[in-house]
Amino acid sequence: MNKTDLVAKVQELAELESKAAAERAVSAVLEALTAGLKADGNVALVGFGTFDVKERKARTGVNPATGEKIKIAASKTVGFKAGKALKDEFNKAKAAKGGKKK
Repeated sequence: MNKTDLVAKVQELAELESKAAAERAVSAVLEALTAGLKADGNVALVGFGTFDVKERKARTGVNPATGEKIKIAASKTVGFKAGKALKDEFNKAKAAKGGKKK
């Protein structure tokens, strides 16, 4: 699913009149997530999951084209850990298909 698909699904589920309204809603949520990550370093959506900022240390890598060693600078990235309700939703489908339960 890409952003266009997400906007269409939000329009359908929220019964919004237009795609423009759904686009504004999706953009607002994404902006709020970004602002929360910048301000607090994490955003927890109970039942869905937690987004958090993770720091990567500087390291040495290898250029695959030349084999030359290169320095990769320290950076920040965003991680996501699924919440219990989201995990259960996927495991419920697996159990219905005959998958093993824990």
